[in-house]
Amino acid sequence: MGKNDFLTPKAIANRIKAKGLQKLRWYCQMCQKQCRDENGFKCHCMSESHQRQMQVFGQNPTRVVDGYSEEFEQTFLDLMRRSHRFSRIAATVVYNEYINDRHHVHMNSTEWATLTEFIKYLGKTGKCKVEETPKGWFITYIDRDSETMFKERLKNKRVKSDLAEEEKQEREIQRQIERAAEKLNAAGGSEGESSGKEVVEDNDVDDEKKKKKDEELKLKSGVKVGFALGGVVKQVATGKERVESSKIVFEDEENDKVGRGDKRKRSGDSGRSEKEKRSALDDLMKEEEYKKERMNRKDYWLFEGIIVKVMSKALAKKGYYKQKGVVKKVIDKYVGEIEMLDSKHVLRVDQEELETVIPQIGGTVKIVNGAYRGSNARLLGLDTEKFCAKVQIEKGVYDGRVIKSIDYEDICKLA
Repeated sequence: MGKNDFLTPKAIANRIKAKGLQKLRWYCQMCQKQCRDENGFKCHCMSESHQRQMQVFGQNPTRVVDGYSEEFEQTFLDLMRRSHRFSRIAATVVYNEYINDRHHVHMNSTEWATLTEFIKYLGKTGKCKVEETPKGWFITYIDRDSETMFKERLKNKRVKSDLAEEEKQEREIQRQIERAAEKLNAAGGSEGESSGKEVVEDNDVDDEKKKKKDEELKLKSGVKVGFALGGVVKQVATGKERVESSKIVFEDEENDKVGRGDKRKRSGDSGRSEKEKRSALDDLMKEEEYKKERMNRKDYWLFEGIIVKVMSKALAKKGYYKQKGVVKKVIDKYVGEIEMLDSKHVLRVDQEELETVIPQIGGTVKIVNGAYRGSNARLLGLDTEKFCAKVQIEKGVYDGRVIKSIDYEDICKLA
């Protein structure tokens, strides 16, 4: 048996000492050799084999470092995909699992000097979702496999089609409301004239006139428009009409001779009809508001281009507490990339640690939640007791609409 054979006491002792992790600074990546102490590493660096490897490294150092960096990154991400694909985990935990393999690529041979630099690189390149917390850096793997991305594209396509359908329905409702208002205004005058005439004539004459009107309506060809307040109008193209309501307005008359007293009574009737018209429109608008509120009320509210206030006490030591910044990017709906107004530093903060900012009266705001989510508006007034504001929408389908009471949390100042 030779002096340094496999089963000699010295060889066994060396293998026992080599078990487990050794210090990183005594590892040579080019030779893939781990030394146990400084003296051993010094002797290795003076050896002929190490000198040959260093000559190879000196011919193209950038290519060698890039190769080790790419291998380190790929192996690290493979471990994340296998072991922590759908979980948020501390970066140090993943790194400790990675270095358990004795033959891994060591970080001192890559372009990153520390684990923090490598984690920041993963966040900037979008390969992982990175968060800095008081307990350290936490990372979440972003799955970019072909099947997952295909499913994501299909999901985004469905969301866009749903949004387009929703906008289409909103425009149709708006057109119906406008048509109903026009018909109510046209029918209001005819109702006032007919009521003035009924005061002068007897009941028998009224019955005869109603019969004549009904006959005229039946003889008229085409589809007539009927509007029922609080009811449903069902129209048939043959001229027959069925209206399910208690109050119906759909005739036009001309009265040439009306007395002064009749005019007063007619004005009273028209006042009542105006109130009924307004109440009907208010009911329609309230119903529309309720549907929109139910559809557009979300548990996330961040938008790009709004100004928010950082309320995280964990960032107080760094001087960011209660400071304002602009949302430059929204990540996964709940996390915002904030550029601070004073220092121009960029932070990633969860929406739970952010607060909306209310501008001065006359300023422009973004409606970030509720029925008119995503619309730009002008701030008209504030109610400090009820913590709500009065705004007027400026652009879009609802241009010019005034919202009298909207919560502070649902609006935010635009940059």
